Amino acid sequence: MRYLPRDNKSRAEMLEAVGVKSVDELYKDVPQSAFIEGLADLPLHMGEMQVERQISGYANQNHSAIDGPFFLGAGCYFHHIPSTVDYIIQRSEFLTAYTPYQPEIAQGTLAAIFEYQTYIAQLTGQEVANASLYDGATAMVEAALMSMRLTKRNKIVLGNDIHPEYYDVLVSYSKNYDDVQIQQGGEPDDDTACVIIQSPDFFGQPHRYEQWRKYCDETGAKLVVVVTEILSLGLLQAPDMADIVCGEAQSIGLPMSFGGPHLGFFATSKENIRQMPGRLCGQTVDADGKRSFVLTLSTREQHIRREKATSNICTNQGLCALAFTVHMSLLGEDGFKHLARLNHEAACDFVDIINKVDGLSVVNDTFFNEVVIQLPVDAHDLVNGLAEKGIIAGYPLDGNRLLCAVTEMTTLKDVEEFVGALTEAIK
Repeated sequence: MRYLPRDNKSRAEMLEAVGVKSVDELYKDVPQSAFIEGLADLPLHMGEMQVERQISGYANQNHSAIDGPFFLGAGCYFHHIPSTVDYIIQRSEFLTAYTPYQPEIAQGTLAAIFEYQTYIAQLTGQEVANASLYDGATAMVEAALMSMRLTKRNKIVLGNDIHPEYYDVLVSYSKNYDDVQIQQGGEPDDDTACVIIQSPDFFGQPHRYEQWRKYCDETGAKLVVVVTEILSLGLLQAPDMADIVCGEAQSIGLPMSFGGPHLGFFATSKENIRQMPGRLCGQTVDADGKRSFVLTLSTREQHIRREKATSNICTNQGLCALAFTVHMSLLGEDGFKHLARLNHEAACDFVDIINKVDGLSVVNDTFFNEVVIQLPVDAHDLVNGLAEKGIIAGYPLDGNRLLCAVTEMTTLKDVEEFVGALTEAIK
C-alpha cells in the first residue's frame, strides 16, 4: 500500500466517474501489438532498501560516455558542462518554477527565457526566436507546418540528407494533415511550401544555401535550415538567409541523458512572428516604468481558439532552456567560438589519423566534428564487437560505413585506443 495507495473501492469509484468498467478500457485505442505480454521482468515485492539496491544494480549496467572511448553522435553529442550550470538550475527559484504558468509573476524565469531567445536569434542570424520547443525533430516539423500556413501549400522538399529520425517524425505528423507531400531530393516548384536543408547534414557535411535561396525566391517556397549540432554555428556562417532556422541545442548545457530531455530551438523573421509556434517572451516596462517581461503573441491553443492556434506545442522543460542560457553566459561569444574550434581541430586530428590506417578512409570532403568512415567490414558487427571492449565506436550506417563524432571531450588516448581496436578488428 505504500507504493499503491488506491484500494479496489477507490479504483472502482474513479472508473465509474469516467464512465468505464475497467482500466483496460482506457487503453482501447492502443494497438494490441504495443502491449507487453505478461509481467515485466521485475521483482513483485520488496522493501524500500531492497528496491534501491535492485534499481542501482540496473543503473550500474549502463555504459556512459565518460566510461571509455566514445565516438557516437548522430544528433546527440558528448560535451563538457561546467558545474556552475547544474548549481544554478537546481536553485529552488528556477527548479520549482520551470515553466511560467503565471508568467508575469515569474519575472526571473521570464528574464532567463528572454536571454535564451536573444542567444538563439544571434546564433542563427534571425530576428526573433521562441521560448524553445521539445527537441530538434519536433522543431523541424513545426517549421514545415508553419511554412504550409504561410504559403497555403502542402509540399515539403527535403533538399539533402536529413536526420532519419527527424524524417520519421515529419512523416508521423503529416499523417494528421490532408494531402501533405514529402519529396526527398529535387528542386522546389510552385506547389512547394518549403525546402528543408540540414547543415551539417546527417553525415557531418556542412552545406551552403545560396542556390536553395535562389530556388525558393523563384517559387515562393520558404527555406528552412535545420541544425542538429548548434555548436557548429561557432564556426560556420549563420544561416541568416533562411526563412526559418530550427534544430537541437542539446550540445550547450545539457547532457545526453540516454536520449533526453533535449532542447529544440526555433527562429525566424519578424514578418512571420504571428505564425510562430510555442511561447514568445517580450520585454516591456511595468506601471512604475521598470524593465519587465511578459509572454506575448501566445498562439497556442491553450491561450486562443483552437481553430486560430498555430500549434498546441508547449515549450520544452524550461529548465533545459535555462541550462543552455547559463552555459552560453559562461562561454560568451569568444568562448563559444573557441569551443567550436576545439571540436573542429579534434575532428581534423581524428581524420588525419584514420586516413593513415590501411583499410580505412574518411568519406567526407568537409566536416565540423562528425565524419563517415569507410570500413572493410560490416559496420554493425564492428560496433557490437568494440562495445564488448568498452569502446562506443559510433553510429553504424548501411553496409561498411560508420558515422563517428569527436568533441572537446575526445582525448588522444581515446583515439589511439579506438584506432588500435579498429586495426585489430579489420585484420
